[in-house]
Amino acid sequence: MKKPSLKLTAIAALVVVIGSAAVWATTGKSGKPADKETSKPKASLTITTTKAQSADWPLTLSANGSVAAWQEAVVGSELGGLQLAEVRVNVGDVVKRGQVLARFTNDSVEAQVAQQKAAVEEARAALSEADANAERARSLVNSGALSGQQTTQYEVAERSAKARLQSAQASLEMQQIRLRQTQVLAPDDGVISSRTATVGSVASQGQELFKLIRQNRLEWRGEVNATDLLQIKVGQAVKLRVTNGVVVDGKVRMVAPTVDPLTRNGLVYVDLPAPGAVHAGMFGTGQFALGYATALTLPQSAVVMRDGYSYVYQLGKDDKVIQTKVTIGRRIGDRIEVAEGASGITAAMTLVEKGAGFLADGDTVRVAPENKPATPLAMK
Repeated sequence: MKKPSLKLTAIAALVVVIGSAAVWATTGKSGKPADKETSKPKASLTITTTKAQSADWPLTLSANGSVAAWQEAVVGSELGGLQLAEVRVNVGDVVKRGQVLARFTNDSVEAQVAQQKAAVEEARAALSEADANAERARSLVNSGALSGQQTTQYEVAERSAKARLQSAQASLEMQQIRLRQTQVLAPDDGVISSRTATVGSVASQGQELFKLIRQNRLEWRGEVNATDLLQIKVGQAVKLRVTNGVVVDGKVRMVAPTVDPLTRNGLVYVDLPAPGAVHAGMFGTGQFALGYATALTLPQSAVVMRDGYSYVYQLGKDDKVIQTKVTIGRRIGDRIEVAEGASGITAAMTLVEKGAGFLADGDTVRVAPENKPATPLAMK
């Protein structure tokens, strides 16, 4: 047999050297197993911790509803068959009680007033003549110059003349009222919310011309479940947030005495301040202030939402985290209430604050020094 070549011998020696180096690297110079610290699981994340805190938080009741006018007056035409000659206001105008909003043509009504004044003067002259005749008849009663029947006729004529004068005066007053009604007046202070009056149109009696928000007052009508109505009292404060993001403060004016039989909701009427960014017809959510109650609170970053449930992570032994389901409640600012009895969370527990959203049950973490932000590490 041939002896192995020098080249093959060199390759075999090199393999032996490489294998020895690998064993030395894993066991150390002494040949003993590696230290246990190297087998410890690496931390998946650096986190900060927090503890639950107790605080007196306000109790609130939420409800939805719409903003509406406190009272809306309909201003209509009291006359029929007259043409609108002038419209002096438009939607959004602020008006005062008695202010002229529109004017009808009044030529025909003025003519009727003049005609009726003449009728009054004619009735007054007839009454003067009847008075004089009746007075002469009464003075001649004892002389026998006139019979009793004639005297009675003069007295009846006097009373008839008085009645005709009163009738003529009543007709005159009626025509003067019609003349005043040719001017459409505001029934109260407020703001014009609707206008259908058009110059040149002929209005019928009772036709709507304007709508007026009385005293420019608005209210929010919140729909509250029948079981919660007992918690609401007149005078309670309400914080209303409307659809444009504006928040206004209101006060409960009245709780409806009845409940809708279909929805089982009752209306709560809340007075609002003078209109600004809030307008009638807006939708809003109101918070009724019911008092105060103690709450166990956490930073919102410590509560994680997963699959429709809320969880927190408790720091356990060997820096492993324990996932715990919690029931959340009120929110104020960046803090959130957790139900102490339902979740088992206590003020003594150490919980993960920053970094909780990247954890799973049983993960090993590293606690960051205080006053230093959490720095996520590369995942294994």
